Amino acid sequence: MPLGMPATMRTVLVIGASRGIGLEFVRQYRLAGDRVIATARDEAGLERIRAAGAQALQVDVTDVASISKLGWELDGEKLDIALYVAGVFTTAGALQPPSQQEFDHTMRTNVLGAMHAITQVAPLVESASGKFVFISSEMAHIAGASNSYGWVYRASKAALNMTVVAAQADYPQAAFVALSPGWVKTDMGGADAPLKVEDSVSAMRKTIAAVSRRNGVRFLDYHGQPFKGW
Repeated sequence: MPLGMPATMRTVLVIGASRGIGLEFVRQYRLAGDRVIATARDEAGLERIRAAGAQALQVDVTDVASISKLGWELDGEKLDIALYVAGVFTTAGALQPPSQQEFDHTMRTNVLGAMHAITQVAPLVESASGKFVFISSEMAHIAGASNSYGWVYRASKAALNMTVVAAQADYPQAAFVALSPGWVKTDMGGADAPLKVEDSVSAMRKTIAAVSRRNGVRFLDYHGQPFKGW
């Protein structure tokens, strides 16, 4: 058995896997011997997913009809791990109000998309007594906020955390967790980020492996340490 391959092959869903953290999750879970289904918005992203050895589904999380279609495309699946990775970042702070377009796009992607994904995907995670992971951000840590940089993004990820906590009670056979990947060197994180994407994802996979329903919903960093004062 190759190093890292699970004794029993798991089924993993990655929502938002066209590049960066999502695509790295696809690569690492495939290398571990898992069956991976992953989504992207466009053909370029779908091709990268296929090249990594995963099944590719076209989904735009900002389009309610598109993400609703995910439910019947996955009909009959039992998902050991599902990850909501899709997200957008905005940098502006509180010295000026956000435009309606900026606010709506960020909230639709980071929050509304996750809400629709939960209703479509969480029952399939429950059927496997699996884990539903939502990629949040340390910038959503309310007790740790020291400036307004990226305030729409901060608000959206804090709302995502509440979404995850609130939904858990309706899906008691699934373990829900909000997980910060750290500041990662991706298109979103930028070239100055100190953390390589492969290192962030490797650490998060170890954290995900340790997640348990017994602990309730938590907001964790990529090493599995809980944030205090969400």
